[in-house]
Amino acid sequence: MTFILQLGYNYIRMKKIDFLDGLVFFLTLFILAASSANAGVTKTRPAEPENIQENFIESPTVLPAQLLQGVQADPNKTIAATETPADKNVSSAPDPKLNHVSNDPAAGAPMPAVDKQTVASGPDSDKHARNKAPLSDDSYASNETALKAIGKSVDLFKDGIKERFTVYLERSAQYIEIMKEILRGKNLPEELVFLPIVESGFNPNAYSRARAVGPWQFIASTGKRYGLVIDWWRDERKDPVKSTVAAAEYLRDLYKMFGSWNLALAAYNAGEGKISKALRKSDSVDYWSLLNTKQIRNETKQYVPRYIAATMIANTPEEYGFDNLDYREPLQYDEVTVSSPLDIEVIARCAECTVKEIKEANPELRRWSTPPNVAEYTLRIPEGSKDIFQKNLTAIPKEERFTVDQYTLKKGDTIKKIASKTGIPGSTIIAMNSLDGLKHLTAGNMITLPPRGKFSPDPDDRAFVHKVAYKKKMKSERQHTKGHKGHAKKAGKAGKAGKAKSKSRSKSKRA
Repeated sequence: MTFILQLGYNYIRMKKIDFLDGLVFFLTLFILAASSANAGVTKTRPAEPENIQENFIESPTVLPAQLLQGVQADPNKTIAATETPADKNVSSAPDPKLNHVSNDPAAGAPMPAVDKQTVASGPDSDKHARNKAPLSDDSYASNETALKAIGKSVDLFKDGIKERFTVYLERSAQYIEIMKEILRGKNLPEELVFLPIVESGFNPNAYSRARAVGPWQFIASTGKRYGLVIDWWRDERKDPVKSTVAAAEYLRDLYKMFGSWNLALAAYNAGEGKISKALRKSDSVDYWSLLNTKQIRNETKQYVPRYIAATMIANTPEEYGFDNLDYREPLQYDEVTVSSPLDIEVIARCAECTVKEIKEANPELRRWSTPPNVAEYTLRIPEGSKDIFQKNLTAIPKEERFTVDQYTLKKGDTIKKIASKTGIPGSTIIAMNSLDGLKHLTAGNMITLPPRGKFSPDPDDRAFVHKVAYKKKMKSERQHTKGHKGHAKKAGKAGKAGKAKSKSRSKSKRA
């Protein structure tokens, strides 16, 4: 750079350039020299530390009794997911399900700075997620808001709904080991296994008013996004194994996005877009700060404290008054792959067990049989029954393994008429025959119907019927309103015409 400037100075002296021209020439040379000096420089960012601060301990902390004193349970409040009496096929969650996922796209959610933690990036990020357990985050240990919220949840579980919570704890033993194994395989903290306590009470058939389904309470869009099959024949959101794999992947993505388990869990409940927006609007940096704002719903404000309280109780139930729990036996089974559909009754007969056992082992099955719309299907049967199952199955003729009824179409038949004749919902007829309109209903052709006495609508079927009925009602009301307006308009025109005619007659009489 100095060499270039020296050459420029000598050139000015030699050519005897006046002062102003020389100044312009000199400044031009200076800029060119500076650019040349920086041309080969590569800018680098300092490497971010893998972990700014470790705030974690090995095992969950039980809140000291003195911290919980004075916190009264509200008997009118319920856990995020409640259900009908234990072991019913369908349970409901009273709180509308906002989780998994909101309509806000995950890709548009910015990465906030959160909870004294930084999320590691690169190939080791999963390893860091595994090492950082949600309950080991001590950000609530000296936070009055956090302690009060957790204390309320503890009192709710051990006093307000103790009987129901006992059922949740006992049922958890059926799935907890297999779920932990999946979480370990995904490099996630094992204690996330207790999240289904507040989601569904570990009920595979849990069904919320917002149509969230299964132990992890996936809505359909998020379930499909994470690879779960949801169709007329099966709903993998109910499967404790497949849904846990999907939930683990979703939770891992949320942790990578927020760098905090508290915020990741809040996003699991409310949706990642809503939590990102709440942090941005409130200028908060952690979950507990959001509890003092109006940016998230009360359900989400209660969600993480309830998870923490449920996890503490599940780890040490005796310390909270849950004694002599009758834990269920862990889920154990054999798997067999079949290449053609089988009735559940046939499966039970071949495995020499009850229909109830087959349904409990395969909760994703929505109908009376395995799906006929796949080339192969892997089902679960009681442990140790694989050989006898195969032997018994070969003795059953193929035409007796899967039952359906046939209906011959008649002239003038419509879906509605067929549904009225057979008592089978129109949506079921459409689903079983891949029908999309009246053009496929040709007299003389045959369509397939569920076998008589083996079909019963599940909550999704009923929700579909209600949705169709609601749409028809709204359409009818709109047409009625439109017709009423049209009638009023015609009446108005007729009235004006009558007045004009009357006025004309009056003029005529006066004339």
